[in-house]
Amino acid sequence: MTNPFEDENSDVGIDDALKVDEPKKYKVLLHNDDYTTMEFVVHVLEDVFNKTAAEASEIMLKVHEKGVGVCGVYCFEVAETKAQKVEVMAKNEGHPLKISVEENE
Repeated sequence: MTNPFEDENSDVGIDDALKVDEPKKYKVLLHNDDYTTMEFVVHVLEDVFNKTAAEASEIMLKVHEKGVGVCGVYCFEVAETKAQKVEVMAKNEGHPLKISVEENE
């Protein structure tokens, strides 16, 4: 029986034909400012990024102390959607919270 994925004139077999590359991953980053409350940042981390209270507090402190913190790493579409949700939440609450998405090395 012949394999439909193999060409008798090719060195490519079924294993090569089904190989799929992993999608690139993107970091969602929160940036520190002097106006957004720590409580709001924790709320965003719990609500949008599904962090526990302890995880959210740890990330919030990292943002406060180092100027930036990673909320999570996702495929591009999920990262963008979460960032947009945070932007809307912050705007609705009157916070200038900055969030960005960048490729994860």
